[in-house]
Amino acid sequence: MTIQLSDHFTYKKLFWYVLPSILLMIFTSLYSVVDGFFVSNFVGKTSFAAINLVMPFLMGISTVGFMFGTGGSAIVSMTLGQGKSDLANRYFSLIVYATFILGLVFSLLGIIFTEKVAIFFGATGDLLKECVVYGRIYFIFMPIFMLQVMFQSFFVVAEKPNYSLIVTIVAGVANMILDYVFIALFDWGIAGAAYATGVGICIGGFVPVFYFFRQHNSSPLRLGKTSFYGRILVKSCTNGASEMVSNLSASVVGMLYNFQLMKYVGENGVAAYGVLMYASFTIVAIFTGYTMGSSPIVSYHFGAKNHDELKNMFKKGLFIMSIGSLILVLVCEFFLQPIVAIFTGYDSTLTEMTVSGGRICFLSFLFTGINIWGSGFFTSLNNGLVSGLISVLRTFVFQIIVILILPAIFGLNGIWYAIVLAELLACFVTVIFLVSYRKKYGY
Repeated sequence: MTIQLSDHFTYKKLFWYVLPSILLMIFTSLYSVVDGFFVSNFVGKTSFAAINLVMPFLMGISTVGFMFGTGGSAIVSMTLGQGKSDLANRYFSLIVYATFILGLVFSLLGIIFTEKVAIFFGATGDLLKECVVYGRIYFIFMPIFMLQVMFQSFFVVAEKPNYSLIVTIVAGVANMILDYVFIALFDWGIAGAAYATGVGICIGGFVPVFYFFRQHNSSPLRLGKTSFYGRILVKSCTNGASEMVSNLSASVVGMLYNFQLMKYVGENGVAAYGVLMYASFTIVAIFTGYTMGSSPIVSYHFGAKNHDELKNMFKKGLFIMSIGSLILVLVCEFFLQPIVAIFTGYDSTLTEMTVSGGRICFLSFLFTGINIWGSGFFTSLNNGLVSGLISVLRTFVFQIIVILILPAIFGLNGIWYAIVLAELLACFVTVIFLVSYRKKYGY
């Protein structure tokens, strides 16, 4: 089925268009999940906790790729909708080059500060050593990872979401195979997990570069010569700030959760939180994938001033997120025990703690989908301010308030309830903005 951004989208057509983006995000999320599985079962609980302790720091740095991907793709998509294809390609090229250069800078800074960050959040002894090994190897590949994350959005704009899915599957399979080879066969420990992920990242980041540099790649986007459009870079940053803030805040909050867990229950708490985050990665990937896949459609019709299709995308998105959230929560609750056992079956105490926490915190998915989609919807409309406000409140302000207060009242369970309450509060804000701006944008 040939689908273009200019089409009218039925549920069937929308499903087939966003499916590659959803699968892509799921496979992307599997990178760290597979690392965690092999490290937990073949290296040990300390190394597993080390990955979970340092991962929020790594993901926080990578948010630059999310920022340029979501913010830049909205601008490029809107420019294509206005019929300015040559200018859109110049914008696209500038954004790609800027992302890689910034990636090099952040890679160097990350290598320098990994140890200090791990110490700050309570790592000592063997736990600290493992954090440093994994983090520094991962940062070597950070510029390429930023490109990989960024290209996920631009493949959708290029009307080639299937290409992105194929690249991501190949990268993910390579990561899984090499995890087994490096960890189980070569006994490289946590370093093997980092190198396996690095190879997958190289596949996911470099293949799109080669594709878009081809002048006859059958898509509307090409990498080539550009000029310095300072205004476009700034607009990409401000427009994509919501997604960057969302991911960055999630990383900061993740570090804060780890800090509280180390304080209340120690290494076991960090490991339990890590398992629950692995499960949530897949659910959030579904919400994010739908948002990423549908956002260029909204941006295109916004640029073309097609209000009927904006209304269509708004109604369908709201319905899909609402029903999908309920279904996913029920699935998570039903399969929680066997999922946890995959990672912690060797430790009954850790398994019991993780299952108990999961029963509570997975209720947050009732609201997460609406929040992610709502923020992305405003990004598509080039309203970075509202999108950013939703993200900041959801992933930072509300999370920090509840994680500092509830554990003091309810102990360990307060940490799990904090996730639910923060998403609920953010959902109220998201709904208020969606209702308030309907007349302005005509959806």
